[in-house]
Amino acid sequence: MESVEGGKLRFCIDRGGTFTDVYAEFPGRSEGRVMKLLSVDPANYDDAPVEGIRRILEEFTGEKIPRSSKVPTNKIEWVRMGTTVATNALLERKGERIALCVTRGFRDLLRIGNQARPNIFDLTVSKPTNLYEEIVEIDERVELVIDEANVSDSSDSIVQGVSGQLVRVVKPLNEEALRPLLKGLLNKGIRCLAVVLLHSYTYPNHETSVAKLAMSMGFKQVSLSSALTPMVRAVPRGFTACVDAYLTPVIKEYLRGFVSKFDEGMGQLNVLFMQSDGGLAPESRFSGHKAVLSGPAGGVVGYSQTLFGVETNKPLIGFDMGGTSTDVSRYAGSYEHVIETQISGAIIQAPQLEINTVAAGGGSKLKFQFGAFKVGPESVGAHPGPVCYRKGGDLAVTDANLILGYVIPDYFPSIFGPNEDQPLDVNATKIEFEKLAKQINIYRRNQDPASKDMTVEEIAQGFVNVANETMCRPIRQLTEMKGHETKNHALACFGGAGPQHACAIARSLGMKEVLIHRFCGILSAYGMGMADVVEEEQGPYSAVYGPESVLEASNREAALLNRVKRKLQLQGFQEENIRTETYLNLRYEGTDTAIMVKRPIDDGRSKGDYAFEFTRLFQQEYGFKLESRNIMICDVRVRGIGVTNILKPQALPPGSGTAKSVAQYTVYFGNGWHDTPLFKLEDLACGCVISGPAIIMNGNSTVIVEPSCKAVITKYGNIKIEIESIHKVVEVTKEVADVVQLSIFNHRFMGIAEQMGRTLQRTSISTNIKERLDFSCALFGPDAGLVANAPHVPVHLGAMSSTVRWQMKYWGDNLKEGDVLVTNHPCAGGSHLPDITVVTPVFDKGELVFFVASRGHHAEIGGITPGSMPPFSKSIWEEGAAMKAFKLVKEGIFQEEGISQLLLFPSSEQSGHKIPGTRRLQDNLSDLHAQIAANQRGISLIKELIEQYGLETVQSYMNHVQVNAEGAVRVMLKSVAAKISDSAKVEEDSLIIEEEDSMDDGSVIHLKLTIDRKRGEAFFDFSGTSPEVYGNWNAPEAVTAAAVIYCLRCLVDVDIPLNQGCLAPVKIYIPPGSFLSPSDKAAVVGGNVLTSQRITDVVLTAFQACACSQGCMNNLTFGDDTFGYYETIGGGCGAGPGWDGTSGVQCHMTNTRMTDPEIFEQRYPVLLHRFGLRENSGGAGFHRGGDGIVREIEFRRPVVVSILSERRVHAPRGLKGGKDGARGANYLVTKDKRKVYLGGKNTVEVKAGEILQILTPGGGGWGGSSN
Repeated sequence: MESVEGGKLRFCIDRGGTFTDVYAEFPGRSEGRVMKLLSVDPANYDDAPVEGIRRILEEFTGEKIPRSSKVPTNKIEWVRMGTTVATNALLERKGERIALCVTRGFRDLLRIGNQARPNIFDLTVSKPTNLYEEIVEIDERVELVIDEANVSDSSDSIVQGVSGQLVRVVKPLNEEALRPLLKGLLNKGIRCLAVVLLHSYTYPNHETSVAKLAMSMGFKQVSLSSALTPMVRAVPRGFTACVDAYLTPVIKEYLRGFVSKFDEGMGQLNVLFMQSDGGLAPESRFSGHKAVLSGPAGGVVGYSQTLFGVETNKPLIGFDMGGTSTDVSRYAGSYEHVIETQISGAIIQAPQLEINTVAAGGGSKLKFQFGAFKVGPESVGAHPGPVCYRKGGDLAVTDANLILGYVIPDYFPSIFGPNEDQPLDVNATKIEFEKLAKQINIYRRNQDPASKDMTVEEIAQGFVNVANETMCRPIRQLTEMKGHETKNHALACFGGAGPQHACAIARSLGMKEVLIHRFCGILSAYGMGMADVVEEEQGPYSAVYGPESVLEASNREAALLNRVKRKLQLQGFQEENIRTETYLNLRYEGTDTAIMVKRPIDDGRSKGDYAFEFTRLFQQEYGFKLESRNIMICDVRVRGIGVTNILKPQALPPGSGTAKSVAQYTVYFGNGWHDTPLFKLEDLACGCVISGPAIIMNGNSTVIVEPSCKAVITKYGNIKIEIESIHKVVEVTKEVADVVQLSIFNHRFMGIAEQMGRTLQRTSISTNIKERLDFSCALFGPDAGLVANAPHVPVHLGAMSSTVRWQMKYWGDNLKEGDVLVTNHPCAGGSHLPDITVVTPVFDKGELVFFVASRGHHAEIGGITPGSMPPFSKSIWEEGAAMKAFKLVKEGIFQEEGISQLLLFPSSEQSGHKIPGTRRLQDNLSDLHAQIAANQRGISLIKELIEQYGLETVQSYMNHVQVNAEGAVRVMLKSVAAKISDSAKVEEDSLIIEEEDSMDDGSVIHLKLTIDRKRGEAFFDFSGTSPEVYGNWNAPEAVTAAAVIYCLRCLVDVDIPLNQGCLAPVKIYIPPGSFLSPSDKAAVVGGNVLTSQRITDVVLTAFQACACSQGCMNNLTFGDDTFGYYETIGGGCGAGPGWDGTSGVQCHMTNTRMTDPEIFEQRYPVLLHRFGLRENSGGAGFHRGGDGIVREIEFRRPVVVSILSERRVHAPRGLKGGKDGARGANYLVTKDKRKVYLGGKNTVEVKAGEILQILTPGGGGWGGSSN
């Protein structure tokens, strides 16, 4: 150990949500001092970190330090601290009062965000509240110059931005007009501002002027988006500014309070705080937007610096499982940073360690629901906590671990009960588990009278198994979506609860090695001492990658490097202790997927070339490279690191290698109780080998070494566990599902569908799939019954089952191993032509055993207009290439010529009428390859499952999960019937409700819903619906099925798997020839995006669940021969019996994202004048409907614009006396200032300077004033 200066102490502190951990180094001692305190204990102390320092100083000096006096600093060398103060303030919305200053026309920019809703099945559309109280719209505007070749040098309004782009100052900032607006904020007591002005990343002058004016007027905090994160994209930049303005005053106040508890020597102390990027910063530079991952970052630094390259050379997955959360990260020799993350609804754009919260930790709530074990995502929290905490809480994972003997009360702090001096309450936990056992066993006997009752410990073990699978599922996704094999890693396990689950998690993930640090319970605190001081600088730079731009980027790097070095030197670092890293943020032209590329070492291959490294990283992560695309530079970033080398791992003296246990306990390991020896880590010498089963107490952390595993104590006193994989054998119960395995298989099947989706997103090229997430992936049984569906877009829900069934019937016995099918025709189970489905049959020993399929929206498929969404199509062949059945891959060979012919030359049934084929063939082929790859990923994962459990078991549980979902829907239908019986017609055991709504052309959707309240069944009879229309809002039958399954899933309000079982208690009748079951010649492009929304409204109003939402997707396309653009625009959601409708959000059958305003203007010849909420467009009522959106777009060159929309004639209806929402409207403002109404569906050739105005509908209100 490096000598501690002059007999002084060093403190590393992690102030967590529940506990504060302190690690202190004493001079002359090889062992540090560890202390744990409650983070909040107002009866005993004001601040836990100060209390920890005070107690340890007393212990070290032998002198009493009264709490009322200042803490002396003469015995302290330095303090390093991570804190959750910022995180808690953000989660609990207890930050400073702030106002948002934004460019005029964009007051609702952050409220709308990317317009996607967080949970697609939540009818209330719950979104976190805004951080700001007031909004000031600033009358200023700059725009990017798109035609730089024709700019005259004499133009005073054109300047070069800091990114190198030319900008035109259209409207300079008027400070005198702004002053009274800011004064009004001060009068309301608001003294903190967040400022985001459009394109300030390249032209920050207006934001800087706002800051100068505001500070001169007395504002105490002004956070500028351009200063915090000078990167293109206004929405994340604006959120970041809000987070900083909201949290920085809270942090500063806390730090002032912390410093004030020490004597006058505190000013000379080295006090540093952990930032989200894993680097330390002095108090003066510790700000809100860099503080939210302060505590977890310490843990990543801790395990990476003490285990990687020391205990193993494998890449590490960090698994930090505490009482209230489980965090996962990865380390393979360098920190993995992300530039953008989302926490509690706020997007933060700043470099931060990639740490993902995947579960609620030991506090995950346990439930038995619909015949299956459920763990989380709800948490019992720290208060009241699990049952064993003696506070009247609910059963949680910690309780299950206590029952099994994984938690030893003798070694757990006695801090419970009214006087905080009692141990964990084992009896209370047993009593609650016995109650649950009765419920579970009654259910099992009802299913199978011969079933044997489950014991309490079997039930606890079942919940732990399900909890482990719940955590493994996102871990697999997070590693494999980046192109890494999970099984090739070692598991670095820490946190209070992590080591109890380590062996099981590692085995499930296929890992062979677990590493547990000797300070695993306080590793976040210990990591503070391993961290370096970091300073970062970043600047925008927009250019095509090439020799000239690389030279300019190098010049910018040099200037930024000088700045970070100067900052570190001012903190006392010498040149030899400063390391630097430089990065370029690069992307392919035409894509939005940027990678922050670190300057590569010249190893002969890369020659230090950023482009070579970018191409390598892109191919590793996405599986392909774009040979003919320019690489674009977006940003230059530098990172200066002041190397501290403070804490060093201490080697243990060599020992005898024999381990002596200190106690014996009985522990349950799946197949029964085992006598298990308990060892204390401090008693174990280097080289000790302990065979499982065993317990190793590591401070307050319990390390469980499972049977057939082996623990070795390493040179540095850490624990390395070698995992022996065990082939699981699950009993096959064809008739009745095992209640534990049912939950595990649900997770495994959904995990497969989700990983298929990750692969598709990763390997696709188009914006629609990669960025707007307009795709779905699914897994089907051998009968084509849907087993698991991972949807991003609800309109795909369950719809692929009919596609697979049609293909199965069509091809019959003519399917061979290595075949891959492609289809998009509505009569073959498709939705509309842009949605292409790729189906792969899977064989085992020559027998067809299941199917996998992926559906993605292709931006171009041919047809009469670019973008393949023609507003006026009257026949299917006008909408592009239509494919009923084709072998895309035939016995392993990709049929490129055949698929190209189908896409390039769509057949028209009108002789002599030629329909244009796809305008983007290479993009189509690339995305089809991505869909094949996604299917292949699903196949390999299911084959792993078959290898683990056997084909018979896997197919058996494919059926069981469907039966389970069926049961959940039956319970829901009975429950709904009870709620709505007062307003429905009753016939014996059935309730009958009739609903209808009209499309804007007058065609009617009529539904007669009959619910059998005894059997829990529903009959959706659409008799009376209008015939096929001479337009394109005909909807294939699959669309109606998707709308029904979506509504049922929303009404169940429980996370049940989406599979064929959901429709088992449901019958749907659609009259043939109606516009919900049109002929195979009918145009259908609008049915998927318009009619689907209206069907949903009709179904939900029949169930009286909520008022009508906007009932439309507001499809906008524009382009010319060189480009095409497509977006769907959100609107107002319908209000419900307990909530107001949400404003400005995607409703029901879509959830695609909106392009950021700055990207929109940078990539396309447009100016966005307004993007905000359409005030008072939501219907009035006891609960108001949500407001629609106003979007005003000026076109800067001639383009063809198409709008495909609904609810321009018939308004979204209110419910239970609530008023209707406002109808939508579409206008064109011509160059001569005429305002022309375009109707709901139109195509128009727009001139440069003309403006499109789209007003989307509001949602209906719920309840009259009497409610």
